[in-house]
Amino acid sequence: MDICTIILKINQSIMNTLVKIAVAIIISIMSTNIYAQETFKLTIQVENADSNDGQMFVSVYNKEANFLNTSYKGVKSKITNNGCVVTFEGLPEGTYAVSIFHDENDNGTLDSNFVGIPKEDYGCSNDARGFMGPPKWEDAKFDLKTDKTITIKL
Repeated sequence: MDICTIILKINQSIMNTLVKIAVAIIISIMSTNIYAQETFKLTIQVENADSNDGQMFVSVYNKEANFLNTSYKGVKSKITNNGCVVTFEGLPEGTYAVSIFHDENDNGTLDSNFVGIPKEDYGCSNDARGFMGPPKWEDAKFDLKTDKTITIKL
């Protein structure tokens, strides 16, 4: 075997290895993109608070079983001009509901009277209101399939 044949075989071996590596990288990138889930932004505008005192608690729920108990995401916001605007980013497509309350005395809870009726302002997505109890998931839920802005008036 002469030197040219040896060099040719080495080059073929290197090329085969490089092609295998390139194919493995392409497959890896493609499979990562297949499993990547598109996410969306939900902006919530809260209006008509009684005052700028305290703070606004804003909660997003993604399951009926957790509605008004355990939020999927939540944030506290300062109040200016009797309202606030908060944005949740990175939410996957799905069904959600939002609840808010104005913690006017800044004690971290929604205060209620002895019968259980809230003393502080509250609201839910779709302007859902409860009758003789809290709002229902069915009334507050909405689908998130694109970036969305909702307004909740207290």
